[in-house]
This record gives sequence, structure tokens and C-alpha cells, in this order.
Amino acid sequence: MKNAVGREIPEEILKLTGKDAFAGSYAKHQAVYQAATHKVAPVIDPNYSKVVDSIEEVLKKCGIKDGMTLGFHHHFREGDYVVNMVMEAVHKMGIKDLTICATSLGKAQNAIVPMIEDGTITNIQASGVRGKIGEAISNGKLKGLAIMRSHGGRVRAIESGETHIDISFIGAPSADDMGNCRAIGSQNGADCGVLGYAAIDAQYADKVVVVTDTLVPFPNVPASIDMTNVDYVVKVDAIGDPTKIATGAAKPTTDQRKLLMAKYAADFMVHTPWYKDGFIYQTGVGGASIASTKFLAEHLRKDNIHIGVAMGGIAQAICELQHEGLIDKIADTQDFDMASIEDIKTNPNHYEITTSQYADPFNKGAYVNKLDYVILGALEVDTHFNVNVVVGSDGVITGAQGGHPDTAAGAKCTIVIAPLLQGRIPAICTECTTVTTPGETVDVVVTDYGIAINPRRQDIIDAVKDTDLPICTIEELRDTAYKMVGTPDPVQFGDRIVGIIEARDGSVMDVVRQVKKAEF
Repeated sequence: MKNAVGREIPEEILKLTGKDAFAGSYAKHQAVYQAATHKVAPVIDPNYSKVVDSIEEVLKKCGIKDGMTLGFHHHFREGDYVVNMVMEAVHKMGIKDLTICATSLGKAQNAIVPMIEDGTITNIQASGVRGKIGEAISNGKLKGLAIMRSHGGRVRAIESGETHIDISFIGAPSADDMGNCRAIGSQNGADCGVLGYAAIDAQYADKVVVVTDTLVPFPNVPASIDMTNVDYVVKVDAIGDPTKIATGAAKPTTDQRKLLMAKYAADFMVHTPWYKDGFIYQTGVGGASIASTKFLAEHLRKDNIHIGVAMGGIAQAICELQHEGLIDKIADTQDFDMASIEDIKTNPNHYEITTSQYADPFNKGAYVNKLDYVILGALEVDTHFNVNVVVGSDGVITGAQGGHPDTAAGAKCTIVIAPLLQGRIPAICTECTTVTTPGETVDVVVTDYGIAINPRRQDIIDAVKDTDLPICTIEELRDTAYKMVGTPDPVQFGDRIVGIIEARDGSVMDVVRQVKKAEF
């Protein structure tokens, strides 16, 4: 048969290869476009753009319907506007039975609680939840289940197909009309530094919508998310408030008790085998964890040692040490303050990595597996070194796993900092309310009353045995706490399971039950 340019293509070749004869430069484009849009595609459109006028319009273009899963990221933390903006539009359309698959949810999204109560949202998958959403789930208002995963666990779930995202919304400080978007460039000052959380959504979601407050000329490069994975772009007045990124635990601490623990952690590290030139290091978001970096810097200067790579969530203290020459490179998954956001704009040794690169337990090489030290926080640590970072002492969901289980599993030395008492509640206890990070991956617990080393780690015990550090057992710390405030009564839960704590590999670490209402 003859093709569109008049060349004879033998039928046996078409049959052998399973291919069609050339029918014209735009023939297949027409077919694919028409199947997707039910419209006839223009042969050449010099004005082609992915920009859509509103959230409502883009929801219709994406075919929003009951039962879908929507994806979101939380690079704006408590300053995020995108989730509420999208969900308000969804709610007005009367869509029901949605699953929210967010990297995390917090107080910024309190406005979606009525949508949980009325069945607009029936399932939530996130690293964790804070604020009124956590209260609503703990009180049984979510009709389905809350699945709480680590950052690496979320990537695994999406890559494996366990979680399928129908539409993902990526809040981006700048974008061009084809969807190339960056974490900087907002004309409203709404930069967030990196977009690594959103990369997995862009790659796997059926439809990807970039929501931005700043449209820039094509091409917006180097792009954090490139146009090949983006379906639509919506320009709105504002996507977030970057001044609210550094809130709560992400702020540097002035608490003397936390500063003492930070000093203990830094002093402890210098006696371990991995404290040598070029070690790889990460701190969590807690104030004491961040403060430990400043105490560590004193040792680095004195010992003429530098950090090879600082990674994970990045704050000002890390950037300052890098400028001083005490850190070679910064591998950034999330920025915790304005200083780190500004630093990544101009510092070639401060670079963005995706959450898959950072913590996926099943990929071919994650950054967490190269960690020498990670310093993390905790709500509770029990005598088996299990850690709880999600459920408060009252049984209400109030925190997030984040990269806690990922880094604990990967690091050679995992150090958890926790005060002996959280208010009048023992943080060191016989059994955690909920287990989010298994004790087999936790090596050291630092409190304001002493330091406990996991008996599994005889190598660490031997390394610090001749120091003047306040070493004790985890049971001694627990007993001290109980002597001070008494043995706590267990939280009263009902029978209904409202959430699960998922391990990195997708198995169930623990369950979260509905809190029992007080009887008067």
C-alpha cells in the first residue's frame, strides 16, 4: 500500500512490525487529541497554551468525579493556600467520596474539616496531620481511613501503584504557559525553594495541574517540574504565604532545656566512629535538632572537620555553615525558613532532590542510605526504643512521620532528642501510645536528664564508655520521669480504627483508634 508521501510500503512489513503506514504528520496527533478532548485538533497552533482560566474550569477539563484521589504537596507548610482553594471549588461542584493524598496536612488546611464531616473527603493519605483535621480523624469524623506514611513510603506507594492519583495539584511560585515550573520566581514573594515532594505526583498522576501566582515567558528553566508531565496551568492571585513556612517546631529554639539536649547530642557525636572528615548529616525539624547543628559547628571548627553533605529539610543554620566552609554540599528536599529559600537561588552547592532520590525504600539508591548521622525529635520513646511522632498523649493525631522512619532506617547513627517530660507527660515511657518508627532503627535517645544507647549498638556503647557524658539506660530515664509525675494512665480508645501507621515497605506498623469520649 502507498503511504501519505506516495511510497509503497509492503503489507508484510506492516504485519511483521505491527506498524501503520505513514498517514500524515498530524494524523496520529489528531486521533490522540480527539480521543482525549472530543474535538478536532488544529494542525499547527502557534498560540497553543496549557493555561486555563480558573480552578473550576480545570477541574472540569480533568474530568473530576466522585471517588477520585487528589494529590497535594506541603512545601508551603502553614502558609499553603492551594489545598483549600481547590477543595472549595470541588465542594461547590458537589463532588463526594474523595481521597486526599497529600505529603502532609496541617493547620493551614483546617477549612477542609467540614468537607470531611459531609463526605466530600472520605479518605486521607498523608505523612500525618495536625490541627483540626487530626482532631476530626481522631474523633471518628472521617468516614474512611487515614493512612499515614513516611515521605519515602508515599513515593513507594505511588510508584508501585498501591496509590493511584487521578489529579495532582502542584503549587508553584512560577510557571510558563506550557507548565515548566520552579520553586522560585514568584512576583508576590511566594517562593518555597524546592518542589521535590511534587515530583512523584507529576510523574505518576493521570492529570497534573500547576497552580501558580506568576506566569513567566517560556521556557521557565531550569524547571523543578517540566512541561512533559504537566497537563494544565492555572494562574491565581496567591498560592501561599512563605513567611509561615518557618512555624512551630521549625523555628530555632531559645529554650534552655532544648539547648542542653542539643549540646549533649553534638558532644555525643564527636566520640563516635563516623565523626570524621566528609561525614553525611541530617537534622529534623525540631528546635533542639536544629540547635544541635550550631553546637556541632563548634566541634567542627576546633577539630578541622567538615561535613560532606547536609541533607533533608534545610534551615538557616545549615546554610550558614556551608558558607563558612564547614559543609561541602546541601541536598535539599524541603526548606524550613526564608534564609534557606534565598540560599538555594544563588548557591550552586545547595541543590534540590526529589523525595524519591531522598527516601524511597525500594529504588536503586536513596540519599538516606548514605547518612552517617540523623538527629530527630519525638513525642514519645518507649523502653524498646520505639518512637511515636504522630499521636499525642491524649490520643489525638497531632504530628507527621515525615522522613523520620526513612532516615532512622538509613543512618549509621540515629539520635532521637526528646525532653524527659512533655509538660507533665513522660516522653520516655514503657510503651508508646502509637509506634511510628521501630526501635530497631533508633540508636541513641538524648534527654535533658541523660543519654540512653540502644543495647543493640554495643559498638556505640564501647565508643562512649570512657567519656563524661551522662550515659544511662532507657529504663532509668523512664523511672526518673515516672517518679517526677507518676505513671501515666493509658489513653482510652474506642474500638473503631480511624487510621493506620504504615511502615516504609507498605506493611502496617500500628493502628490508630478513635479516642473515647469522656463520660461525665
